[in-house]
Amino acid sequence: MGKHDMNRGLSSRHISMIAIGGAIGTGLFVATGSVISQAGPGGAILAYLLIGVMLYFLMTSVGELATFYPVSGSFSSYSTRFFDQSLGFTMGWLYWAIWTLVTSVDIIIASSVLYYWDAFHFLSPIAWSVIFLILLFLLNIFSVKAFGETEFWLSLIKVLTIFIFIILGLLTIVGILGGKMYGFHYYTVKDAPFVGGISGFLGVLLVAGFSVGGTEVVAVTAGESDNPRKSMPKAIKQVFWRILLFYVLSIAVISAIIPYTDPLLLNKDQSVSQSPFTIVFDRVGIAFAASVINAVILTSLLSAANSGLYTTSRMLFSLSEDKQAPKFLGKLNRVTKLPITSIIVTTLIILAIIIVAQFKSSIVFGLLNIIGSLIIVVWGSSILAQIRLRLAIKKQNRNPDEVLPYKAPFFPIGPIIVIITLLFLFCGNSFKAILVGDMTSLVRNVLPIAIIAVVYFTHKVLCKTKIVKLKDINLDPHTHK
Repeated sequence: MGKHDMNRGLSSRHISMIAIGGAIGTGLFVATGSVISQAGPGGAILAYLLIGVMLYFLMTSVGELATFYPVSGSFSSYSTRFFDQSLGFTMGWLYWAIWTLVTSVDIIIASSVLYYWDAFHFLSPIAWSVIFLILLFLLNIFSVKAFGETEFWLSLIKVLTIFIFIILGLLTIVGILGGKMYGFHYYTVKDAPFVGGISGFLGVLLVAGFSVGGTEVVAVTAGESDNPRKSMPKAIKQVFWRILLFYVLSIAVISAIIPYTDPLLLNKDQSVSQSPFTIVFDRVGIAFAASVINAVILTSLLSAANSGLYTTSRMLFSLSEDKQAPKFLGKLNRVTKLPITSIIVTTLIILAIIIVAQFKSSIVFGLLNIIGSLIIVVWGSSILAQIRLRLAIKKQNRNPDEVLPYKAPFFPIGPIIVIITLLFLFCGNSFKAILVGDMTSLVRNVLPIAIIAVVYFTHKVLCKTKIVKLKDINLDPHTHK
């Protein structure tokens, strides 16, 4: 049994929510305050608008690939099919490593968030971490529908919270709630709306860029979608404007109620009681505001970890199918059609990372800082795969309308915008380090790229792989379901 025998149990409703939930993480609830204090209301809103545009084009490119070639563990498979095996190998293992670390860290943070309530102090944080991991394992092991359903409801909680927050915030701004009419006075105090000059803006652009990481997970679900040709384009369109609305409107509301000069916004210790959402709910007069936001952050972390376990196990399965990981990882359960071995192996590795973090948390969080930003390399590989697919269609004198079930609008402008943004995100990080003379950060930015290059070329030399010629790229849609 292979990739195409997987149970296609994810409906359009599941996939839309997985995509939206993927990009709404703790970054929105906890980190937006420091973004506003760094660049002011105008700078923060502009940064998210620009990243939103990049995200739209990235998602349409990924959508084109996911509808043409709907397989689980998509990113390694796209690189293998449209570029070469070595890139598929490198991207697959890189994506797996990023998400394994992210999932472990999400579970660790979830257990510390739970500790906010005294009632849960009867167990240690590591015990709660293990309990959360077992719960997620059980959700992932029985059916893909159980995973989809859980993700749907956890994401819905986040979406509803933001929706309520925006409505209450707007009512507060115009003076209907909270007794004070805020208006948009704070948009013009001191140097607002744009603060910190170009360096302040570029700094938050990087934060905005990395905070939407996770949206691309929707492509991995294509292999288990009941109708990828219909659900993928729909999810991509929804993701774009919903994320834009959630982030931009939330920042607009926070900026109107809390001046960007308020030291609370910096939230240096990342505490929930100082989350801009908690502060706004407090000012509106909602009791237990911190508890409410804390509960939402907890569901947000568990939702991200749930997605992470799903994504990493599918990536391992896909790598095994492409003969780039041990064969036993490519086994599907005969009844559930799930890659059980991959789920078990991934869970055990996450458990090991959680245990290591108990004794050496700096190693785990340091690793995440180093390879977390490499998500932009995975995004770049997807754009490369899409460009190669289009070039192959042209080379083989085929009609894109006939070959592609879904065509990314504005091609090739979209990929060009994404490439420029990704180069900026990567170089911007390094440029900032050079400006302030922070050599440690510079090495941290450059080292992962060097490691990727070594892995890619070593695999190329050892396996004697060749870049697939455009005329040889398989454009036959019947080779996959």
